[in-house]
Amino acid sequence: MGIYERLLLPRILHFACGMSSVTEQRLKLVPLASGRVLDVGTGSGHNLPLYEPERVQLVWGLEPSHGMRDLSAGNVARSRVELHWLDLPGEKIPLHDHSVDTVVLTFTLCTIPDWRAALAQMLRVLKPDGRLLFLEHGAAPDARVRRWQDRVNPGWRRCMGGCNINRDIPALLRDAGFEILRLETFYLPGAPRFAGYHYRGEAVPRRSPARR
Repeated sequence: MGIYERLLLPRILHFACGMSSVTEQRLKLVPLASGRVLDVGTGSGHNLPLYEPERVQLVWGLEPSHGMRDLSAGNVARSRVELHWLDLPGEKIPLHDHSVDTVVLTFTLCTIPDWRAALAQMLRVLKPDGRLLFLEHGAAPDARVRRWQDRVNPGWRRCMGGCNINRDIPALLRDAGFEILRLETFYLPGAPRFAGYHYRGEAVPRRSPARR
C-alpha cells in the first residue's frame, strides 16, 4: 500500500464524508437506529455522535482500514454509545446469526468489492425483525448523467479507494434478499451530479410467502 492509500486517501474521504450537506442527510437516518447496531464501513466515525443513547444499546463499528480508524478519534470521543471495533472486511462479519437489531450502511456499498457476500453476511447477522438503514450514492436515473457515471467510474474507483459511482443500490439490496420499505432519492446539493445521486431508506429481510 502506497503513501496515497495510507495517508492521503483516508483524509480525503474523511473530509468528503464529513461535509455539512452529507451530515444533514446522516441526521435523517442514523438516529433511527436502535438496539444492537452494526455500522458497516464506519470509516472515520461520522455516524458515531449521531446515535441516540436512549435507543442504542451498543455499536459494532466494522472498519478494516486502520488509516480511517486513526482519523476517528474525535468522533469516537463525541460518541454517546458504547463502541466495539471490528477490523475484518464486510464480507466476513465476526458476529453470531441474528444478533443485530439494526444494520447501518452509509456510503459503504459503493466500495465493498464483493457486495453479494457482504450483504449475505449482513442478512445473516440481522434479526428476522431487524432493519437495515442505508444512505448511499450510485446510479442516476437520468440517461445523460448515467453515461457520465459509466465513463468516469474506472478512474474514480482507482482514485477513491474502490468507490463506484454507478451501482444500483436498491437493486443490490433486493438481489441480496432484502425488501425495501422506504426509499427516497435525490441529488445531493453542491455535489457533482455524476457522483451526487443518493438513496436513503430502510429495508428488512424479505420473508418467504409461507412466513407472511
